[in-house]
Amino acid sequence: MISAPTTTIYGIQYLRAVAALGVVVFHAAERTGHHFAIGAAGVDVFFVISGFIMWVISERRPVSPLAFLRDRIQRIAPIYWLATAVMVIGGLVGLFPNLVLSNAHVLSSLLFIPMRSPSSGEIWPVLVQGWTLNYEMFFYAVFALTLLLPRSRRLPAIAGCFSALVAIGFAVDSDSALFVTYTRPIILEFVAGMIVAELWLRGRVPGAMSGLMLVAGAFSGFAAVAVLRLPFDEFILGPLAVMLVLGTLALEAQGWFRPSRLPMMLGGASYSIYLWHTFAISVVVKACGMMGIGLLTSALLAVIAGTALGVFAYLLIEKPLATRLRSGFFSRPVQHTA
Repeated sequence: MISAPTTTIYGIQYLRAVAALGVVVFHAAERTGHHFAIGAAGVDVFFVISGFIMWVISERRPVSPLAFLRDRIQRIAPIYWLATAVMVIGGLVGLFPNLVLSNAHVLSSLLFIPMRSPSSGEIWPVLVQGWTLNYEMFFYAVFALTLLLPRSRRLPAIAGCFSALVAIGFAVDSDSALFVTYTRPIILEFVAGMIVAELWLRGRVPGAMSGLMLVAGAFSGFAAVAVLRLPFDEFILGPLAVMLVLGTLALEAQGWFRPSRLPMMLGGASYSIYLWHTFAISVVVKACGMMGIGLLTSALLAVIAGTALGVFAYLLIEKPLATRLRSGFFSRPVQHTA
């Protein structure tokens, strides 16, 4: 859901593509009666990558807190608001019969404020996959505040803040959407990504053999979670995501990755793929059901359609919109594409 820094780290781009496709396959499988829940672990990988990229960016190009937040909002919000608007309009005209709309829920969704959905009672925005953006924007807000501190204190400050929130979450029982969201241990994945970034910047990532072992161990762990139906939570998925990112960076440092057009494009389009893929999956699965197409074929077509819609949205909406915003509506922001 986050783009790469100016000096492209190819392995991270590839991981972003893998994470986005994992989420697409997860939703396509879910809609066709198959089991691929492990694909949702792409979110954990995204969170670790997000922490990594924000730390690397802040090191390479110092920025003020307000400029950082402006850049983040400009990068994340417009296309998310557009996708949310499509959901709202679709709900109003009856395209999503299970979607219950309320003014408060729509507004909280647009403002990245966690709130329980009137449709399900879950802490989801109108566009369900936008729940991850509530975490992203919270991380950005805290990160922006730490930019006021000397560099040496920023990582300890965020680590201490997020650890304290998680500890409070274990100690206090509350049903508040805000409390439940921002005390969840998953926020520590951002911190882990920042720690990995510090290792990367200091040139202290493992060697190639260790990198291979980390990547292999991560994928083996994800496979074990899927096959053995192990607990599906951040206590397992988070460390596996960290292993995958760190191992990939270890291989990157040894020159294992080269730019390849398709995975680079999918990595660049990962945010749009993440936001838009469910629209195409819903249409394809419903159409396949009406035509009597088998569930496995339906799932495959849904994955292709969801990915394709995300890529088209990236090329036709996200990239042009980002260029227009940066050149026309705002003063020149920090020059990176994250």
